[in-house]
Amino acid sequence: MPERNIDLLIIGAGPAGLTAAQYGARGNLNVLVVEKLAPGGQALLIDVLENFPGNVRRNDPQGNEISAPRTGYELIQDMYDQAETFGADFLTEEVSRLEKAGDLFVAVLADGSKCIAPAVILATGAEHRRLGIPGETEFIGRGVSFCAVCDGSFFKGKKMFVIGGGDAACDEAQYLSHLSSQIVLVHRRDRFRAQKALADRVMRNQNIDIRFNTVIKEIKGTQKVSSVIIETEGAAHEEAADAVFISVGMIPRSSLVSGADENGSDLKADIDENRYIITDQKMASSVPGLFAAGDVRSGSFRQVIVAAGEGAVAAYNAAAFLDELRGTAYK
Repeated sequence: MPERNIDLLIIGAGPAGLTAAQYGARGNLNVLVVEKLAPGGQALLIDVLENFPGNVRRNDPQGNEISAPRTGYELIQDMYDQAETFGADFLTEEVSRLEKAGDLFVAVLADGSKCIAPAVILATGAEHRRLGIPGETEFIGRGVSFCAVCDGSFFKGKKMFVIGGGDAACDEAQYLSHLSSQIVLVHRRDRFRAQKALADRVMRNQNIDIRFNTVIKEIKGTQKVSSVIIETEGAAHEEAADAVFISVGMIPRSSLVSGADENGSDLKADIDENRYIITDQKMASSVPGLFAAGDVRSGSFRQVIVAAGEGAVAAYNAAAFLDELRGTAYK
């Protein structure tokens, strides 16, 4: 079974992983990034990334210099190229199991090969819980969104639906209510599960129309979202809509270190009640040498710029950890 030894193994190639790769490689570490899909993660779904500082397109098709936001794909491609230029290596493969033997981590890949490193950064992210209804996937980026802060401004003054009943859904509705007076908050139960103070603020907000005991059955449109099929206590009807913000929870990809790995890995880091990895300010987990950054980390503000910052912090402190381990730390 082939083995590959590196200084720093990064699992996941979203904004956190790509930034960590850049900083690690610039620090003269032998860096390998393993990503089972294409680099980018959820950032690839961002059609217009207008809130990333300095994110501008240099020229229009006529060669005139302009200031316009790029897509998530374009930003990710630049981040990937930058990390690769500094010397980071990339491997398209899935990590099936992560173990630790002494001071070394052993990542077993799906093809049976192994990657061995004294430091690991988990940047595996989290995935939005889906409704599983017709139109949900088809209209992502064209009216269906999982982030009000990211996409709400595109629908100022328009009719927006928010689906969910927890803290996140109420926060999303509150945020969107500053952009439009036509916010419809849909929840399948008869009361919110959000904190009482937050739920009370939503209930008092005149820009939010609350629909309890209600579900969205289908999202419809042609080029973009134009309506939704709503069912309230068994009665269904179609209603005009410009956007649908889905906020029914996140699923962190922490199974490699949370004791939930289907392949039986016994490597366990401290996780919170929602299975996000708990770290300190250095992005270090409870397992020495294991760092976490981005959406998989407990308490992270789930934005591209935050993930990138956490990736940089994780790489910097992983390098410091390696210096300590090797006895080469600056005293």
